[in-house]
Formats: sequence, structure tokens, C-alpha cells
Amino acid sequence: MVPTVPLPRRPLDPDDGVDDVRHWYENELGWPTVPGSGSAGIPLRLAVGPCFDVLDVPAEAGLAALRHPGQRRAAAFPVARCGDRLLLLVAAGSADELPGLLDWLEWGGLAADLRAIGAGGRIEAPRPPGPPVVADRPAGRTGPPNPQGAAVWLRPPETRRGTEIPLPTMSALGGTGGTPDLVRLVDTLATQCHRIRLRRVSAQPLAFS
Repeated sequence: MVPTVPLPRRPLDPDDGVDDVRHWYENELGWPTVPGSGSAGIPLRLAVGPCFDVLDVPAEAGLAALRHPGQRRAAAFPVARCGDRLLLLVAAGSADELPGLLDWLEWGGLAADLRAIGAGGRIEAPRPPGPPVVADRPAGRTGPPNPQGAAVWLRPPETRRGTEIPLPTMSALGGTGGTPDLVRLVDTLATQCHRIRLRRVSAQPLAFS
């Protein structure tokens, strides 16, 4: 009797559960990952550019923008938090559009607060929502909890088989098909960044000579 040869697969790490997380991103979402180094404290990362770009904004401004009525009505695109920054996933190629879009919206001075990460960039991979399920991993193993300040999903990407995850895009201008509108999103984010900047300036004590 010829023994059954198992299909090749990535080796599992019995200590950190990173393979579970990589499996979720690569197999469920189709997003390429960049291996980290647990011994050096470098987490698994997601490659930016092939499937999405990222808008990187102060968390306070990003959360306020997501509460805006116009954004609450938009399709729920993925959003992660990493420390005091919010990472909003947008359509691939959007990072190249951001400088010109900010100038067109007359928000060019906010480039320091509202940044974009495009092709070739990397972001920390937030742990998937709920315990990752991999058949080869012993029952009950979910990996360690996120360390303080690690990236977490506020709006995790939904694995919609047969359909694409909605991402804000320039092509949505004018409103088509429920895809979030990048122009309106950037304008809302820039407005919130500006309000926070004004509030901080007004809170500073006046200097008298």
C-alpha cells in the first residue's frame, strides 16, 4: 500500500501562531505578507500596493471622520488602529493621487497630518478578528494577545467570496455601486485634521512681551 503524501505547506511555528495569521491574510483575503522576526520584535507585515493603499491619519481625526454622517452611510471599508494613528485602506494607486487631491480640495497644507502609503510600503498586520482557524493547529491555540500599541482592526476586512472588499476609490465620484468615494473621504479627513489643529492652537497660552 502506497502511503499518502501530504501536500506541501508552510511550517507551523508552535510558539507564536504567526502562521495562522499569515494563512488568514494570504489564503482568505489574497493579500501578500512580509515575514517579520519574532526574535527582533518585528511583527508580520502586509505589503501595500498590490491590493490596497493606506491613508495614515491621527487617530482622533480619523475616528471623528468615520462618525461623520456621510461616512457612516458609506460602505464599511477596512480600518485599523496602530498606536495613535488610524490606517484606512483605500484602492491601490490612491497614494499617488493624494497630493494632487489635497491641493485640488485646497487642503495642501495638511500633508504632514494626512499621509499616504503606496506601492512598496509596509504596514503591521493586525491580528485577524477572532481566533484564527487552521486545521493543522492544535485545538485551543490562538497565539499570544496583541502587545500594547500593536495594530488592531476597528473594521476588519470581510472575506466576501466572489466579491471584492469595498475600498474608497476615485472612480466612485458621483456615486456608483456603493463603493466609498475617495474624494469625499479625503475631504472629511482633512476637515477633521484642520479642526484638531485649530483647537490645539487656540488652547496654547498667549505669549505676552
